[in-house]
Amino acid sequence: MVKESDCRLWAIKDPLLTEYHDHEWCHISHDDKYIFEMLCLEGQSVGLSWRTIINKRKAYKEAFFDFDIDKCAALTDDYLNELLENKDLIRSKNKIFSVRKNAIAVKKIIEEYGSLDKYVWSYTKGQQIDGHWKTLAEMPTETDISRKMSKDFKKMGMAFVGPVITYSFMQSIGMVNDHLMDCKYR
Repeated sequence: MVKESDCRLWAIKDPLLTEYHDHEWCHISHDDKYIFEMLCLEGQSVGLSWRTIINKRKAYKEAFFDFDIDKCAALTDDYLNELLENKDLIRSKNKIFSVRKNAIAVKKIIEEYGSLDKYVWSYTKGQQIDGHWKTLAEMPTETDISRKMSKDFKKMGMAFVGPVITYSFMQSIGMVNDHLMDCKYR
């Protein structure tokens, strides 16, 4: 029997996590809507496990119009306050309202840079960073790039974008490939 890579250990007990690990995590995306979705979902995960968020993903997509940036930027206080009653979401006012806050900042990025994709990928000059890790212990939780991105995002008025979250965000859209070297999903 072939030994499962340690890379997948965090995902194998949950079908949604397994699907995410195998087909999304560290896979390159240049789709603005998906990039925005991952930015928002990673922010929702502050203080929680990714398992919690991935299992609430469908509800988030429904509540936030499939992460349509324009629709999220236009959400009213009344609508966002109603979402605080939705048991399928993390009912944190700051987190719920951060989706609108971040969408407004993303719209400004798109106006200035042409796309969210161009902006975020400029941090790596359009190239994926491949750590070539052999063990989970080698993998960082933040880097100089994620710290810079976090600082810049905060200056733009975004919320829930600390350096650990921005590093996870970079993994989620494939700016970083942190699949271990023996992982068949590299």
